[in-house]
Amino acid sequence: MNKKNYLNNIDNLKKPFIIYKTNRGFDLFTDFSKKIILNNQNIRQFLKQKYNTKKKYQSTDLFIGFFGYELLNNLIGVKIPRQKSINFPKGIFYKPETKINLKENLIYELKSTNKIDSKFKININQKSYTKIFDKFKKKIRLGETYQIKICTKYKNKSQIDPLDFFCRLAKTNLAPEAFMIKDKNYSIISCSPENLINKKGSLISTKPIAGTLRKTKKINKRKALNFFRNNLKETKEHNMIVDMERNDLSRICVHGTVKLKKEKSVEEYKDLYHYVSLISGKLRKKVENIDIIKAMMPGGSVIGCPKISTLNLLNNQEKENRNIYTGSFGFIKFNGDMRFNIIIRSILNYKNISEISVASGVVIDSNAKHEFNENFIKAKALIDLYK
Repeated sequence: MNKKNYLNNIDNLKKPFIIYKTNRGFDLFTDFSKKIILNNQNIRQFLKQKYNTKKKYQSTDLFIGFFGYELLNNLIGVKIPRQKSINFPKGIFYKPETKINLKENLIYELKSTNKIDSKFKININQKSYTKIFDKFKKKIRLGETYQIKICTKYKNKSQIDPLDFFCRLAKTNLAPEAFMIKDKNYSIISCSPENLINKKGSLISTKPIAGTLRKTKKINKRKALNFFRNNLKETKEHNMIVDMERNDLSRICVHGTVKLKKEKSVEEYKDLYHYVSLISGKLRKKVENIDIIKAMMPGGSVIGCPKISTLNLLNNQEKENRNIYTGSFGFIKFNGDMRFNIIIRSILNYKNISEISVASGVVIDSNAKHEFNENFIKAKALIDLYK
Protein backbone atom coordinates (compact mmCIF):
# COMPACT_ATOMS: atom_id res chain seq x y z
CA MET A 1 0.00 0.00 0.00
CA ASN A 2 1.28 3.48 -0.96
CA LYS A 3 2.53 5.24 2.19
CA LYS A 4 1.50 8.60 0.76
CA ASN A 5 -2.16 7.59 0.70
CA TYR A 6 -1.97 5.22 3.64
CA LEU A 7 -3.88 7.36 6.11
CA ASN A 8 -6.85 7.86 3.78
CA ASN A 9 -6.77 4.22 2.72
CA ILE A 10 -6.76 2.86 6.24
CA ASP A 11 -9.44 5.32 7.33
CA ASN A 12 -11.64 4.12 4.45
CA LEU A 13 -11.35 0.54 5.75
CA LYS A 14 -13.12 1.61 8.97
CA LYS A 15 -10.81 -0.44 11.16
CA PRO A 16 -9.23 0.66 14.44
CA PHE A 17 -5.69 2.02 14.37
CA ILE A 18 -3.14 3.80 16.56
CA ILE A 19 -0.47 6.36 15.64
CA TYR A 20 2.47 7.09 17.98
CA LYS A 21 5.26 9.66 17.56
CA THR A 22 8.80 8.32 17.19
CA ASN A 23 12.21 9.87 16.58
CA ARG A 24 11.85 8.97 12.87
CA GLY A 25 8.31 10.19 12.34
CA PHE A 26 5.31 8.13 13.41
CA ASP A 27 4.51 4.44 13.86
CA LEU A 28 1.04 3.32 12.79
CA PHE A 29 -0.36 0.12 14.32
CA THR A 30 -3.43 -1.72 13.04
CA ASP A 31 -4.95 -5.14 12.22
CA PHE A 32 -5.41 -5.88 15.92
CA SER A 33 -5.69 -9.58 16.76
CA LYS A 34 -6.47 -8.91 20.43
CA LYS A 35 -8.23 -6.12 22.31
CA ILE A 36 -8.01 -6.30 26.09
CA ILE A 37 -10.36 -4.07 28.07
CA LEU A 38 -8.80 -3.61 31.48
CA ASN A 39 -10.56 -3.31 34.82
CA ASN A 40 -9.67 -3.48 38.49
CA GLN A 41 -9.89 -7.28 38.42
CA ASN A 42 -7.73 -8.17 35.39
CA ILE A 43 -4.99 -5.52 35.34
CA ARG A 44 -2.62 -7.50 37.56
CA GLN A 45 -3.01 -10.58 35.38
CA PHE A 46 -2.32 -8.46 32.30
CA LEU A 47 0.87 -7.00 33.77
CA LYS A 48 2.13 -10.32 35.11
CA GLN A 49 1.51 -12.42 32.01
CA LYS A 50 4.46 -14.28 30.53
CA TYR A 51 5.08 -14.12 26.80
CA ASN A 52 6.31 -16.86 24.49
CA THR A 53 10.00 -16.15 24.06
CA LYS A 54 11.47 -15.99 20.57
CA LYS A 55 15.06 -15.73 19.42
CA LYS A 56 14.12 -12.70 17.30
CA TYR A 57 11.21 -10.44 18.13
CA GLN A 58 9.02 -8.88 15.47
CA SER A 59 8.12 -5.20 15.60
CA THR A 60 4.49 -6.12 16.30
CA ASP A 61 5.30 -8.31 19.32
CA LEU A 62 3.81 -5.87 21.81
CA PHE A 63 0.66 -4.60 23.45
CA ILE A 64 -0.13 -0.92 22.89
CA GLY A 65 -2.80 1.12 24.65
CA PHE A 66 -3.57 3.10 27.79
CA PHE A 67 -4.13 2.90 31.52
CA GLY A 68 -6.78 5.31 32.81
CA TYR A 69 -6.31 7.41 35.93
CA GLU A 70 -8.89 5.56 38.03
CA LEU A 71 -7.40 2.17 37.12
CA LEU A 72 -3.92 3.24 38.21
CA ASN A 73 -5.21 4.57 41.53
CA ASN A 74 -6.82 1.21 42.27
CA LEU A 75 -3.63 -0.63 41.29
CA ILE A 76 -1.57 1.24 43.91
CA GLY A 77 -4.27 0.95 46.58
CA VAL A 78 -5.69 4.49 46.46
CA LYS A 79 -9.48 4.55 46.76
CA ILE A 80 -11.65 6.88 44.68
CA PRO A 81 -15.00 7.96 46.16
CA ARG A 82 -18.13 7.70 44.05
CA GLN A 83 -17.82 10.25 41.24
CA LYS A 84 -19.73 11.20 38.12
CA SER A 85 -18.78 8.74 35.39
CA ILE A 86 -19.32 8.44 31.63
CA ASN A 87 -18.60 4.68 31.90
CA PHE A 88 -15.59 4.90 29.62
CA PRO A 89 -13.26 1.85 29.85
CA LYS A 90 -10.60 2.10 32.55
CA GLY A 91 -7.91 0.92 30.13
CA ILE A 92 -7.57 -0.76 26.72
CA PHE A 93 -4.61 -2.54 25.11
CA TYR A 94 -4.29 -3.92 21.57
CA LYS A 95 -2.08 -6.55 19.93
CA PRO A 96 -1.23 -5.26 16.43
CA GLU A 97 -0.36 -7.46 13.47
CA THR A 98 0.66 -4.57 11.21
CA LYS A 99 3.09 -1.73 11.87
CA ILE A 100 4.18 0.89 9.36
CA ASN A 101 6.48 3.89 9.74
CA LEU A 102 5.12 7.20 8.46
CA LYS A 103 7.05 10.38 7.76
CA GLU A 104 6.65 13.35 10.07
CA ASN A 105 4.68 15.25 7.43
CA LEU A 106 1.38 13.39 7.71
CA ILE A 107 -0.85 13.62 4.62
CA TYR A 108 -4.60 13.20 5.03
CA GLU A 109 -7.52 14.53 3.01
CA LEU A 110 -10.56 15.34 5.17
CA LYS A 111 -13.62 13.53 3.78
CA SER A 112 -16.36 15.22 5.80
CA THR A 113 -16.74 18.36 7.88
CA ASN A 114 -16.33 18.12 11.64
CA LYS A 115 -19.66 18.82 13.32
CA ILE A 116 -19.46 20.99 16.43
CA ASP A 117 -22.87 21.01 18.14
CA SER A 118 -22.07 23.18 21.16
CA LYS A 119 -19.43 25.50 22.60
CA PHE A 120 -17.00 24.27 25.23
CA LYS A 121 -18.18 24.51 28.82
CA ILE A 122 -15.77 24.40 31.75
CA ASN A 123 -16.65 22.31 34.79
CA ILE A 124 -15.04 24.71 37.30
CA ASN A 125 -15.33 28.48 36.84
CA GLN A 126 -12.75 30.88 38.24
CA LYS A 127 -14.73 31.52 41.43
CA SER A 128 -15.07 27.80 42.20
CA TYR A 129 -11.43 27.24 41.24
CA THR A 130 -10.33 29.91 43.72
CA LYS A 131 -12.26 28.22 46.54
CA ILE A 132 -10.57 24.89 45.79
CA PHE A 133 -7.22 26.67 45.45
CA ASP A 134 -7.60 28.32 48.88
CA LYS A 135 -8.61 24.99 50.42
CA PHE A 136 -5.49 23.29 49.07
CA LYS A 137 -3.29 26.21 50.12
CA LYS A 138 -4.41 25.51 53.70
CA LYS A 139 -3.49 21.84 53.23
CA ILE A 140 -0.03 22.92 52.10
CA ARG A 141 0.41 25.11 55.18
CA LEU A 142 -0.67 22.17 57.36
CA GLY A 143 1.95 19.94 55.69
CA GLU A 144 -0.56 17.50 54.18
CA THR A 145 0.84 18.16 50.70
CA TYR A 146 3.63 20.28 49.23
CA GLN A 147 2.27 20.59 45.71
CA ILE A 148 -1.09 19.65 44.23
CA LYS A 149 -2.57 19.87 40.72
CA ILE A 150 -6.11 21.23 40.31
CA CYS A 151 -7.85 19.72 37.28
CA THR A 152 -10.34 21.59 35.11
CA LYS A 153 -12.29 20.00 32.26
CA TYR A 154 -13.70 21.49 29.04
CA LYS A 155 -16.57 19.64 27.29
CA ASN A 156 -18.66 20.04 24.16
CA LYS A 157 -20.93 18.00 21.88
CA SER A 158 -19.10 17.21 18.67
CA GLN A 159 -18.67 14.67 15.89
CA ILE A 160 -15.04 14.89 14.88
CA ASP A 161 -12.67 13.21 12.47
CA PRO A 162 -9.82 12.30 14.88
CA LEU A 163 -7.35 11.75 12.06
CA ASP A 164 -7.98 15.25 10.74
CA PHE A 165 -7.51 16.67 14.25
CA PHE A 166 -4.31 14.72 14.82
CA CYS A 167 -2.74 15.67 11.49
CA ARG A 168 -3.49 19.36 12.08
CA LEU A 169 -2.15 19.12 15.62
CA ALA A 170 1.02 17.44 14.34
CA LYS A 171 1.61 20.42 12.02
CA THR A 172 1.02 23.15 14.60
CA ASN A 173 1.93 21.65 17.97
CA LEU A 174 3.94 18.46 17.47
CA ALA A 175 5.05 16.95 20.78
CA PRO A 176 7.50 14.07 21.42
CA GLU A 177 4.82 11.84 23.00
CA ALA A 178 1.97 12.63 20.58
CA PHE A 179 -0.44 9.80 19.77
CA MET A 180 -3.94 9.02 18.59
CA ILE A 181 -6.31 6.09 18.87
CA LYS A 182 -9.32 5.60 16.62
CA ASP A 183 -11.73 2.82 17.50
CA LYS A 184 -15.38 2.19 16.72
CA ASN A 185 -16.93 4.14 19.59
CA TYR A 186 -14.16 6.45 20.79
CA SER A 187 -11.06 8.35 19.81
CA ILE A 188 -8.14 9.96 21.64
CA ILE A 189 -5.96 12.72 20.19
CA SER A 190 -2.95 13.81 22.20
CA CYS A 191 0.01 16.17 21.96
CA SER A 192 1.53 15.02 25.24
CA PRO A 193 5.08 16.30 25.75
CA GLU A 194 5.95 14.12 28.73
CA ASN A 195 7.66 10.74 28.75
CA LEU A 196 7.12 8.85 32.01
CA ILE A 197 8.82 5.50 31.32
CA ASN A 198 11.41 4.57 28.72
CA LYS A 199 12.76 1.08 29.50
CA LYS A 200 15.30 -0.75 27.35
CA GLY A 201 16.78 -3.87 28.89
CA SER A 202 17.79 -3.03 32.45
CA LEU A 203 17.97 0.74 31.83
CA ILE A 204 15.05 3.04 32.60
CA SER A 205 14.51 6.80 32.38
CA THR A 206 11.81 9.38 33.07
CA LYS A 207 11.47 12.97 31.90
CA PRO A 208 9.47 15.10 34.37
CA ILE A 209 7.98 18.42 33.29
CA ALA A 210 7.20 21.06 35.90
CA GLY A 211 7.07 24.71 34.93
CA THR A 212 5.02 26.47 32.24
CA LEU A 213 5.42 29.87 30.60
CA ARG A 214 3.13 31.37 27.97
CA LYS A 215 4.82 32.24 24.68
CA THR A 216 4.81 35.82 23.42
CA LYS A 217 6.66 37.65 20.66
CA LYS A 218 8.99 39.12 23.27
CA ILE A 219 9.92 35.82 24.95
CA ASN A 220 12.26 33.43 23.14
CA LYS A 221 13.67 30.14 24.43
CA ARG A 222 16.69 31.77 26.09
CA LYS A 223 14.52 34.29 27.92
CA ALA A 224 12.19 31.48 29.00
CA LEU A 225 15.13 29.63 30.55
CA ASN A 226 16.18 32.77 32.42
CA PHE A 227 12.60 33.22 33.66
CA PHE A 228 12.46 29.70 35.07
CA ARG A 229 15.89 29.92 36.68
CA ASN A 230 15.07 33.23 38.37
CA ASN A 231 11.51 32.36 39.41
CA LEU A 232 11.42 30.91 42.93
CA LYS A 233 7.93 29.43 42.58
CA GLU A 234 8.72 27.61 39.30
CA THR A 235 12.07 26.38 40.69
CA LYS A 236 10.45 25.01 43.85
CA GLU A 237 7.76 23.25 41.84
CA HIS A 238 10.29 21.68 39.49
CA ASN A 239 12.66 20.57 42.26
CA MET A 240 9.86 18.88 44.21
CA ILE A 241 8.71 16.88 41.19
CA VAL A 242 12.25 15.87 40.21
CA ASP A 243 12.93 14.68 43.78
CA MET A 244 9.73 12.63 43.77
CA GLU A 245 10.48 11.01 40.40
CA ARG A 246 14.00 10.17 41.60
CA ASN A 247 12.45 8.57 44.67
CA ASP A 248 10.01 6.58 42.51
CA LEU A 249 12.87 5.26 40.38
CA SER A 250 14.92 4.44 43.48
CA ARG A 251 12.21 1.98 44.58
CA ILE A 252 12.94 -0.25 41.56
CA CYS A 253 16.55 0.58 40.65
CA VAL A 254 19.94 -0.58 41.89
CA HIS A 255 21.15 1.59 44.76
CA GLY A 256 23.31 4.47 43.55
CA THR A 257 22.36 4.20 39.85
CA VAL A 258 19.58 6.82 39.78
CA LYS A 259 21.12 9.94 38.23
CA LEU A 260 19.93 13.32 37.00
CA LYS A 261 21.13 13.13 33.39
CA LYS A 262 19.77 16.45 32.16
CA GLU A 263 18.74 19.19 34.56
CA LYS A 264 16.33 22.06 33.97
CA SER A 265 16.22 22.64 30.24
CA VAL A 266 13.47 24.37 28.24
CA GLU A 267 11.28 22.79 25.56
CA GLU A 268 9.25 24.93 23.16
CA TYR A 269 5.66 24.30 21.99
CA LYS A 270 3.01 26.22 20.07
CA ASP A 271 1.67 28.37 22.91
CA LEU A 272 4.09 27.77 25.77
CA TYR A 273 7.50 26.78 27.12
CA HIS A 274 8.11 23.89 29.55
CA TYR A 275 10.82 23.35 32.20
CA VAL A 276 12.17 19.80 31.83
CA SER A 277 14.68 17.39 33.41
CA LEU A 278 15.81 13.81 32.60
CA ILE A 279 16.44 11.09 35.22
CA SER A 280 17.77 7.57 34.61
CA GLY A 281 18.65 4.42 36.53
CA LYS A 282 19.43 0.70 36.28
CA LEU A 283 16.65 -1.69 37.27
CA ARG A 284 17.17 -4.36 39.92
CA LYS A 285 17.24 -7.91 38.53
CA LYS A 286 13.94 -9.21 39.91
CA VAL A 287 11.84 -6.14 39.08
CA GLU A 288 8.81 -7.03 36.92
CA ASN A 289 6.49 -4.96 34.72
CA ILE A 290 3.90 -4.58 37.46
CA ASP A 291 6.56 -3.27 39.86
CA ILE A 292 7.57 -0.57 37.35
CA ILE A 293 3.99 0.52 36.67
CA LYS A 294 3.13 0.68 40.39
CA ALA A 295 6.27 2.66 41.22
CA MET A 296 5.95 5.22 38.42
CA MET A 297 2.21 5.68 37.81
CA PRO A 298 0.29 7.93 38.01
CA GLY A 299 3.09 10.31 37.06
CA GLY A 300 3.98 12.64 39.90
CA SER A 301 4.41 15.75 37.74
CA VAL A 302 0.66 15.84 37.04
CA ILE A 303 -0.45 14.90 40.56
CA GLY A 304 1.76 16.67 43.09
CA CYS A 305 3.72 15.42 46.07
CA PRO A 306 3.90 13.44 48.23
CA LYS A 307 2.05 11.22 45.78
CA ILE A 308 -0.30 9.07 47.89
CA SER A 309 -1.56 11.74 50.30
CA THR A 310 -1.98 14.17 47.40
CA LEU A 311 -3.94 11.62 45.38
CA ASN A 312 -6.30 11.18 48.32
CA LEU A 313 -6.82 14.94 48.59
CA LEU A 314 -7.52 15.23 44.86
CA ASN A 315 -9.87 12.26 44.70
CA ASN A 316 -11.94 13.52 47.61
CA GLN A 317 -12.23 16.96 46.00
CA GLU A 318 -12.98 16.04 42.37
CA LYS A 319 -16.59 15.31 41.43
CA GLU A 320 -16.12 13.38 38.18
CA ASN A 321 -13.77 10.75 36.76
CA ARG A 322 -10.63 11.93 35.00
CA ASN A 323 -10.83 8.95 32.60
CA ILE A 324 -7.71 9.04 30.39
CA TYR A 325 -6.34 12.30 31.81
CA THR A 326 -3.13 11.79 33.84
CA GLY A 327 -3.22 8.12 32.96
CA SER A 328 -0.55 6.70 30.65
CA PHE A 329 -0.39 5.61 27.00
CA GLY A 330 2.33 3.45 25.50
CA PHE A 331 3.45 -0.09 24.81
CA ILE A 332 4.91 -3.15 26.48
CA LYS A 333 7.06 -5.29 24.19
CA PHE A 334 7.17 -9.05 24.57
CA ASN A 335 10.89 -8.78 25.40
CA GLY A 336 10.05 -6.59 28.42
CA ASP A 337 10.96 -3.18 26.99
CA MET A 338 8.34 -0.47 27.43
CA ARG A 339 7.60 3.17 26.71
CA PHE A 340 4.82 5.17 28.37
CA ASN A 341 3.88 8.82 28.42
CA ILE A 342 1.61 10.81 30.68
CA ILE A 343 -1.73 11.54 29.02
CA ILE A 344 -2.01 15.32 29.09
CA ARG A 345 -2.90 17.85 26.36
CA SER A 346 -5.42 15.33 25.08
CA ILE A 347 -8.93 15.04 23.68
CA LEU A 348 -11.21 12.13 24.52
CA ASN A 349 -14.21 11.89 22.19
CA TYR A 350 -16.70 9.30 23.42
CA LYS A 351 -20.34 9.05 22.33
CA ASN A 352 -19.92 12.37 20.47
CA ILE A 353 -18.82 14.24 23.58
CA SER A 354 -15.33 15.77 23.57
CA GLU A 355 -13.53 16.43 26.82
CA ILE A 356 -10.22 18.22 27.35
CA SER A 357 -8.71 18.10 30.85
CA VAL A 358 -5.85 20.27 32.10
CA ALA A 359 -4.22 20.97 35.47
CA SER A 360 -1.82 23.44 37.03
CA GLY A 361 0.30 23.09 40.14
CA VAL A 362 -0.39 24.77 43.47
CA VAL A 363 2.54 25.44 45.81
CA ILE A 364 2.78 27.84 48.73
CA ASP A 365 3.79 30.74 46.42
CA SER A 366 1.07 30.16 43.79
CA ASN A 367 -1.54 32.68 42.67
CA ALA A 368 -5.08 31.42 41.96
CA LYS A 369 -5.76 33.66 38.96
CA HIS A 370 -2.41 32.81 37.36
CA GLU A 371 -2.93 29.04 37.77
CA PHE A 372 -6.51 29.20 36.44
CA ASN A 373 -5.30 31.08 33.36
CA GLU A 374 -2.42 28.62 32.92
CA ASN A 375 -4.97 25.83 32.58
CA PHE A 376 -6.59 27.62 29.66
CA ILE A 377 -3.21 28.19 27.98
CA LYS A 378 -2.58 24.44 28.14
CA ALA A 379 -6.00 23.67 26.63
CA LYS A 380 -5.93 26.36 23.93
CA ALA A 381 -4.05 24.42 21.21
CA LEU A 382 -6.69 21.67 21.46
CA ILE A 383 -9.70 23.99 21.67
CA ASP A 384 -8.45 25.81 18.56
CA LEU A 385 -8.90 22.60 16.54
CA TYR A 386 -12.67 23.00 16.84
CA LYS A 387 -12.73 26.43 15.16
